[in-house]
Amino acid sequence: MTDTNILPPKAKIIPKQLEKHGHVRTDNYYWLNERDNPEVIAYLNQENDYYRQATAHTKAFQEALFAEMKARIKEDDESVPYFYNGYYYITRFEKGKDYPIYSRKKGSLEAPEEIMFDCNEMAKGHAYFNLSGLSVSEDNVWASFGVDTVSRRQYTIQIKNLQTGEILPVKIENTTGGATWAADNCTLFYTRKDAQTLRSDTIYKHKLGTDTTEDVLVFFEKDETFDVSVYKSKSKKYIIISSSSTLTSEYRMVLATTPDAKFTVFQKRTRGLEYSMSHFEDHFYIVTNKDKATNFKLMKTPETAMTKENWVDVIPHREDVLLEDIDIFANYLVVSERFNGLNQIRIITWSGAEEYYLPFDSETYTAYTTTNLDFDTEVLRYSFQSLATPSSVIDFNMKTKAKTVLKEQEVLGGKFNKANYTEERVWATAQDGTQVPISMVYRKGLSKNGNNPTLLYAYGSYGATMDCYFSTVRLSLLDRGFIFAIAHIRGGEDLGRAWYDNGKLLKKKNTFTDFIDCSRFLIDSKYTSVKHLYAEGGSAGGLLMGAVVNMAPYLYHGVIAQVPFVDVVTTMLDETIPLTTGEYDEWGNPNQKKYYDYMLSYSPYDNVTAQDYPNMYISTGLHDSQVQYWEPAKWVAKLRVLKTDNNQLYLDTNMDAGHGGASGRFEAIKEIAKEYSFLLDLEGIKR
Repeated sequence: MTDTNILPPKAKIIPKQLEKHGHVRTDNYYWLNERDNPEVIAYLNQENDYYRQATAHTKAFQEALFAEMKARIKEDDESVPYFYNGYYYITRFEKGKDYPIYSRKKGSLEAPEEIMFDCNEMAKGHAYFNLSGLSVSEDNVWASFGVDTVSRRQYTIQIKNLQTGEILPVKIENTTGGATWAADNCTLFYTRKDAQTLRSDTIYKHKLGTDTTEDVLVFFEKDETFDVSVYKSKSKKYIIISSSSTLTSEYRMVLATTPDAKFTVFQKRTRGLEYSMSHFEDHFYIVTNKDKATNFKLMKTPETAMTKENWVDVIPHREDVLLEDIDIFANYLVVSERFNGLNQIRIITWSGAEEYYLPFDSETYTAYTTTNLDFDTEVLRYSFQSLATPSSVIDFNMKTKAKTVLKEQEVLGGKFNKANYTEERVWATAQDGTQVPISMVYRKGLSKNGNNPTLLYAYGSYGATMDCYFSTVRLSLLDRGFIFAIAHIRGGEDLGRAWYDNGKLLKKKNTFTDFIDCSRFLIDSKYTSVKHLYAEGGSAGGLLMGAVVNMAPYLYHGVIAQVPFVDVVTTMLDETIPLTTGEYDEWGNPNQKKYYDYMLSYSPYDNVTAQDYPNMYISTGLHDSQVQYWEPAKWVAKLRVLKTDNNQLYLDTNMDAGHGGASGRFEAIKEIAKEYSFLLDLEGIKR
């Protein structure tokens, strides 16, 4: 355990009065948000030093865990090639290298490889590197791409000539990284961000051969609760601008062949109306919640009559099935649905002659359609995995129903056998009687004696579903006796749209109490006990961790909170912070007193109190654009003063990274090794 002679740092107290609605809060650590203040950097470094010294006894184990996890990964790996516009595209990794290589082959997989981007070369000299938004012109000559070397998700777009290898001198700063080419192979549409709030708010177009100062403003999104993006329809006929907020959508479009024409609004925004559309032949197919279709339905409308009064039902709304997405092919419509918390893939012929579902026989699986860029094919590409089944990419012939497994994720080392693990789905009863599913995996032969170390993971916000996924690194816990469990709590969309609606705004606390009730269920069912139960969540899941340790700290022996959103009230009152205004429909707007009071009642930082807390490992990134580093820093500083226990409390700040952590595939595993060594050390497991 930790050397008790090593003393943690104490942040200095500089009280700041924060007043709203006649209510005054005192924030003793507000000063920690001064990113350029040397004292702030010094404090973060002191916390890092304390973490390193206090866990020095686990350093060798961390390194052994990293080596063990790395040894399971196929280092010289590559993606399943997909064919698009005359080329096969491949992403591959080379042994010992952190970053991907993007390549293509013309016409045949036997053709010579053209390396488009070797990110290992491009990353040299950078502590962080990410290439994103790769987009190739229709004549296959030009590629636009975005690069972020800070981890603040502010990408610089550049353009490469794929025939000559030349990268043009043009650099388009402060973008999302994504861009799309018009049919003239000369006009590039891209999205810019607000430099301070990082809201993607503006669409520009750039012409090859011109300077960025000549780029034309195409659209500016005035509403601060909306974000924008731009893309090309699968049919290649339209360039489409999307404007969306949590509850409302709006699209505008122009023919890809006339990029200088004026964009036409598809259906103007109506608060509460969400829709997305796909173009096929002379119609648009629309996934929408129109007419109170809470779980969404599929409608269609002619190209010539786009507004909502012309939309007609194709697949009507169903109370028990969430319609998530569609894929359109020349002869088939593929519908991605969710029923009882599980993915379903439904295939319908346009002729109406046949309709069926792909069969899946597990209860803890994830299945989803992947890269399907070609209209004129009978082959659907999808991916399947479960908590104990490695991810596979499958080509399914929708006519013959023949299935071809193109690739199954390899687990190296010769020790993995799916048959050694049990997958299970159980249901916990929440305090209001709601049944909440929990997905679990563990080694076969487990006894329900209350002594099994258990890691319970959840997220529970933004309608994000926590699907069951396979993880090679997780085997390092399972093979040491851990149960891994996912709590599918409200706030996600795991059981349909109502599941999300009942875990946000003034019902947000359902998210926290659901997690606590899932924890109690695992304890009461003797899967584990208070001495052996651990909780984990990141970002909004870190908010979950912060709320749960305030409300029921006695249920957990240890907690991992990654980049946690814990200073809810202060952040949501600051419109200059990235993401704030776009999230009023998720958390509420605290400028309104009812939301202020409700947020204040659960905000983790505001509710730290003098009580015993579990052992806690908290991580963040100095350049985080989603959750600013000062939220966890302030939280830890306050916990250090108020908590009444001698349990471990660590703040581990990556001084080179942001919200997603380290960028290299092996550096990311080192971060997981830190988390696992924290858990295993608490369990007294040394090897």
